[in-house]
Amino acid sequence: MNSTNRYQAWSKWLITICACTCLVFSEDLHATEHKSVLILHSVGREFRPWNEYAKNIREELDKQSSWPLDVQEHALMAARSSDPNPEAPFVAYLKALSAERLPDLIVSIGSPAAAFMQRYRQQLFPTTPMLITALERRRVQPSNLTENDAVVAGRINFRFLFESFLQIAPDTRIVAVVNGSSPNELYWEEEMKRELKPLEDRIEIRWYDKFSFEDIRKQTASLPSHSAIFWFQMVVDGTGVAYEGDRALMSLDATANAPIFTHDDAFFGREVVGGPMLSARVLSKEAGAVAVRLLGGEKPDNVKTEPIGFAAPKYDWRQLQRWGIRESRLLAGSEIYFREPTTWDQYRWQILAALALILFQGAMITGLLFEHRRRLYFEVEAARRSAELAHFNRYSTAGELTASIAHELNQPLGAILANAETLQLMLKSPAPDLNEIGEIVDDIRRDDQRASEVILRLRNMLRKAPSKVTDVDLNEIVRNTILLLSPLAAARKFDVKTVFFSEPLPIKGDQVQVQQVLVNLIVNAADAMSDIPRAERTVTISTARDGNFAEVSVADAGPGMGRDKLKEVFEPFFSTKPQGMGMGLSIARTIAEAHKGLIWAENKISGGAVFRFRLPLSPQ
Repeated sequence: MNSTNRYQAWSKWLITICACTCLVFSEDLHATEHKSVLILHSVGREFRPWNEYAKNIREELDKQSSWPLDVQEHALMAARSSDPNPEAPFVAYLKALSAERLPDLIVSIGSPAAAFMQRYRQQLFPTTPMLITALERRRVQPSNLTENDAVVAGRINFRFLFESFLQIAPDTRIVAVVNGSSPNELYWEEEMKRELKPLEDRIEIRWYDKFSFEDIRKQTASLPSHSAIFWFQMVVDGTGVAYEGDRALMSLDATANAPIFTHDDAFFGREVVGGPMLSARVLSKEAGAVAVRLLGGEKPDNVKTEPIGFAAPKYDWRQLQRWGIRESRLLAGSEIYFREPTTWDQYRWQILAALALILFQGAMITGLLFEHRRRLYFEVEAARRSAELAHFNRYSTAGELTASIAHELNQPLGAILANAETLQLMLKSPAPDLNEIGEIVDDIRRDDQRASEVILRLRNMLRKAPSKVTDVDLNEIVRNTILLLSPLAAARKFDVKTVFFSEPLPIKGDQVQVQQVLVNLIVNAADAMSDIPRAERTVTISTARDGNFAEVSVADAGPGMGRDKLKEVFEPFFSTKPQGMGMGLSIARTIAEAHKGLIWAENKISGGAVFRFRLPLSPQ
């Protein structure tokens, strides 16, 4: 090969490499080029059915587009009215919005948006490609289309739609058409009247465009039997009230006494029976593909699509059941949605698992019943042992009171003996003084009652009986406890100071158990003052009300307790006394918690400790 041929070969190779590189670079540049899309809604961004079309088109753009997209959405609120004046500010807004950069594509959703863009196209976007979609083919005016417009439209056959419903509900005699009174809705009312004229001898069609929506609800709530409702749109009712979102259709369904059918599956899924309908998904998929072609530079007038008709019929199983429509009457090729599966279909594996577990559970239940009986036995036994321990604690406390109680009993018994001897002497006299004898007898009775009260208080504290919850006054329990311990106060040489709440403090509880708590606290207070001078030994007992609780506090004048021992003092077997068992305060806490109350200890600033016992007041 000579040098010329080699040069030509190398030149071709370099050209090929450069071309491939440029192609790859061009594809990368194309893939990263920024594109802007303006979506114009006819009424509002949440108005059905058009909001479903806009949502699906955006999803298709995200799927099919190879460019980063900047999508802006705006709503033409003036579509609710025939007055063109509200459009001027919106035109100015769009013009200002695109002053620096025009969008690469305009997508109009619904016929009002398409008509608006065609009216103001020369002012706003004279050369920008526009996709007109989410509308019926009759709302496309060919004379207003430019070379920069492409159309993806649907096709509605109202007569076929009504006849399809009459096939599944052949007894229908009245169809109420729910439609608004905006310009677009009034246009479709005339179209429906024209197409449905051949059915007038078969059904009565009622029109409600002049009514308020509330009146429409009342009318459809009282339709005769064998009626149906056709839902088209409700942009604005006959009184000018605007509606958006699902509110109107949901409100209508809540009171309607007849099945509802419609023309667009954007309304399908809750209130509508179903049937042949326009498919928002199918039309949006086609619209998304056309939008990508226009963004890629294809001329709009070269993009031609056929109007998209009804999709395969589909029905809501729940509505069929609600209105008693038999599946055998449905159109051929129909799909049924939201069918509730049978119990076996829905819970097959759960049922099998349950059956597999039944034998295991049977064995477990037997074991659990046995364990429950054992646990109940031990709980009862634990409660009995706890009661016995509390009873033992009362006996232990009574043992400490033995000497002082004996001393207190000796006084009335000695007085009784002295009065009896005096009475015996007086009765031997020839002329006894009967008045003086009566006074002696009264003294004997009084001293006997005094001794009986001492014994009764001790018996009440020591009695072993099941817990008995009654309505009692906490002030009264405190008074009785102080009387019971008055011999101990005399023997231990300490004073008792009381401060009672001015009103009764009714509680629900076991009087003996509450008294046992107070006895423990008072005895502990006396023990805490054993090493201080006699003149300083004072136990202060006070009652008070704190919201819905009654509270009694027992304060001593002793040295107090260390901060770390304030929390431990209620623990079992913890005691600050060398001879103590460490069970009194633990039992007191158990009794307090059983009465849904609290007990705690604090150190006083002036010296000594104070124990507080709080119980809930009775509801009355």
